[in-house]
Amino acid sequence: MLDVPHEAQVRGHQRVPSDSKEFHEVTKRDALRLLENDVDRLLKTTEPARQPALKAEMGRFADLFGRFLQEEGPALDWNKIQKLPENAVMNYSNLKSPKNEQIRNMLDKLVVIKLNGGLGTSMGCHGPKSVIPVRSDLTFLDLTVQQIEHLNKTYDANVPLVLMNSFNTDEDTEKIVRKYKGFRVQIHTFNQSCFPRISREHFLPVAKDFDVEKDMEAWYPPGHGDFYDTFRNSGLLKRFIDEGREYCFLSNIDNLGATVDLNILNKLVGEERATTPVEFVMEVTDKTRADVKGGTLIQMENKLRLLEIAQVPKEHVDDFKSVKTFKFFNTNNIWANLSAIDRVLRERTLNMEIIVNNKTLENGTRVIQLETAVGAAMKCFDGAIGINVPRSRFLPVKKSSDLLLVMSNLYTLKNGSLVMSPQRMFPTTPLVKLGENHFSKVKEFLGRFANIPDIIELDHLTVSGDVTFGRGVSLRGTVIIIANHGDRIDIPAGAILENKIVSGNMRILDH
Repeated sequence: MLDVPHEAQVRGHQRVPSDSKEFHEVTKRDALRLLENDVDRLLKTTEPARQPALKAEMGRFADLFGRFLQEEGPALDWNKIQKLPENAVMNYSNLKSPKNEQIRNMLDKLVVIKLNGGLGTSMGCHGPKSVIPVRSDLTFLDLTVQQIEHLNKTYDANVPLVLMNSFNTDEDTEKIVRKYKGFRVQIHTFNQSCFPRISREHFLPVAKDFDVEKDMEAWYPPGHGDFYDTFRNSGLLKRFIDEGREYCFLSNIDNLGATVDLNILNKLVGEERATTPVEFVMEVTDKTRADVKGGTLIQMENKLRLLEIAQVPKEHVDDFKSVKTFKFFNTNNIWANLSAIDRVLRERTLNMEIIVNNKTLENGTRVIQLETAVGAAMKCFDGAIGINVPRSRFLPVKKSSDLLLVMSNLYTLKNGSLVMSPQRMFPTTPLVKLGENHFSKVKEFLGRFANIPDIIELDHLTVSGDVTFGRGVSLRGTVIIIANHGDRIDIPAGAILENKIVSGNMRILDH
């Protein structure tokens, strides 16, 4: 799911107020012309050999900017939302498993794509997020490679892994993937676009030249909706179609639940294949109160489409967050037909809502970056459906509280996949809130646990302040631990806390 900051708006749904008087004084055509002139100036600062490819990339950026200028008024009319048709969202439990002898043939029609453009900075780590160790010293990337190698070995198949990198992660990822040379997985990489951030004052790029390395803050990767164009431009789309592959399974690399599902694949390319092709599948799961900001599925103009919170008119935000009105949310696990992707790109019918993301650079310059979300293309495909999958297929690791869950005894590791322990009485994961000041960075988080507590019977954990955990601690039911400012709480080794509130000051000193 696209991480849309609170202040992000979708142009044309909630207008972003422009602070610039100049912008109101020039026509939209002038604004686009001025931007294109500035982009041409940037292109002249790069070596001639790179110019043709960069010119094409900047052409896509100018198209995006042009669309941004044209979108006015509420592009999403709340009153046009229709009731979801009966067959719009299939229940995962109704899918049938394929016969063993068909699996190899099915897998040979599949490509696995992981979105690998994010950095680990929000968790206090350098480099790509995909190289943060999450379990038994294995990284997101290690686990992904293990999963696909296991499939290829078990079924004598050849499922390739494709990583969509950004300019932030490309160089490091290229070095890291070399270590998988001996594995039974073909790994391909390609880069998503690198677009210039635009000043909110004059609507022109803040970059002085095309030396991205020199001024990383002036550039950005434009969201995962950029996948379709850059996948085609890399040559990989044509290559896989020529190999006879039919579908890609695309997901965020930090979603540890997004493994290849043979029942869904069976629905797309196996015996359960529908007579009218399903060109696009969005995996959705039941919305809980923790997911109220997640994108949801709606029917509009007789097409199934993704609705993100940033598209919602202010007066309907509460309706959007209602678990009763919108029962599902988007996991960003997407299955898409490769030939259909090729068709919508050739026919230029790909149209994704623009997300306008406001940022302030370190030097105080206020910029906007224009983004799109991969799931927003759903409405451009024929026969699109949602599949309501178990919650276990949505296990993202966005912060240290998620890391606590995936490192704990709630899960066991099996061929690169996390499987919930049969000892857990109910299928939901505990709600964990760890204080930002002491637990947000991975190194800091790890330093506060002698080892990860037993949380098999935990429902809810809140930890705030300077708190450490000894070895072999067990947390059950609802546990709240609050160390006030200036206090410290050391939970002793072997402690069992069940439905407890711990506050004040408790130090355990070695003597």
